[in-house]
Amino acid sequence: MGGAPAMSYPEAERALLDLELFGMRFGLDRMRRLLTVLGSPQERFRAIHVVGSNGKSSTTRLAAAILRRHGLRTGAYLSPHLVAFRERVRVDDEDVSEAAFADAVARVLAAAEKVDRTNGPDDRVTQFEAVTAAGLLLLAEAEVQVAVVEAGLGGRFDATNVLPTSVAVCTNVGLEHTRWLGPTIRDVASEKLAVVRDGSTLVVGHGLHPDALEVAERVCRERRARLVQAPEDVGVELVAQGAFQRRNFATAHAAVGALLGELDDAAVRAAAAATLVPGRFEEVDHDPITIVDGAHNPAGVEALADSLPSFLAGRRLVAVVSVLDDKDAATMLATLAPLCDHIVCTSNANPRTLSPATLLTECERLGVAASIEPDPRRALERARELAGPGGVALATGSLYLLADLRRPATHRDQRASRL
Repeated sequence: MGGAPAMSYPEAERALLDLELFGMRFGLDRMRRLLTVLGSPQERFRAIHVVGSNGKSSTTRLAAAILRRHGLRTGAYLSPHLVAFRERVRVDDEDVSEAAFADAVARVLAAAEKVDRTNGPDDRVTQFEAVTAAGLLLLAEAEVQVAVVEAGLGGRFDATNVLPTSVAVCTNVGLEHTRWLGPTIRDVASEKLAVVRDGSTLVVGHGLHPDALEVAERVCRERRARLVQAPEDVGVELVAQGAFQRRNFATAHAAVGALLGELDDAAVRAAAAATLVPGRFEEVDHDPITIVDGAHNPAGVEALADSLPSFLAGRRLVAVVSVLDDKDAATMLATLAPLCDHIVCTSNANPRTLSPATLLTECERLGVAASIEPDPRRALERARELAGPGGVALATGSLYLLADLRRPATHRDQRASRL
């Protein structure tokens, strides 16, 4: 990457966090010009573009694992990260190094200054654009042959929608970010499926909402694209737990098949047997078993809840829950509560976290035993105590909660990325 980085990794993270001041702005012009200044790295590898409401990160990781097992040098771009920005960029199943990431960010920020000089004062390169540009630059310079790239929000105006992809994936569509994506499933699907290129292939996950499927069929007709509906399961053993991961793996399998053609069964089985997804039905401790899951909207919690009964097998479940204020906490709790013996209501470092008192009120309305512990770490310890040695403790409701539990305690007051 050309010697010592122009800035240290902590400096790179601080610089990206400072870009939060410029908020979120839709449009692809800034991103295209930024990448042009950087030499158009997005044109130097093949890509699978993943959009959807839930399961994007899992599908991205699983597709990358299948590609890698087929002998290809493979990259992945994920969003968001849990603790460190560099977690978003992976080459052959490893996060890029701190030095490489810092070097890429330094070059992206220098390019962004050039772009910003030609824009108005209220039209600056955003944090997500800068991180995405750094990710695409790193993947190109790592000489990956193919990358699996996860979209951030929506699709049409997402910074990732600059890729010349031949395969797009839509995992599922739910009502989310309606302020930006529209009030109906059809509206949200239209925004997400704007990433489909003429003459390409669109792979959709099993059980796609009928309204979203209608949009997918229309988009494919208009763009002469091939539509592939993934099965629910491809019949291989997964190390990743949760019924939803079987659907995600089936979607990833279909996407890689659309790109490569016939797949090698041994390579597929090897990927399934070796790929864990951090923060998705992830077992992080035992005695009692402790699970973390980043379900952060009603559909995500429903998928989690579907997987819990067989896993619990009658064992006591105590959940730690934290939710952001733009999510449907009432529906999420109503789905989770019937499975819980107790819920510990907590907060997270994001300024948009719902107060634990608000969550407690909703738990009381649902008739589930609940308590408050504002500190996430102490909340999880409390849940483990209440679960007991034969029970299960679960932390869920927000990726920011999982980030708080993962990062060193001294870093909890660091500003949380809003991506």
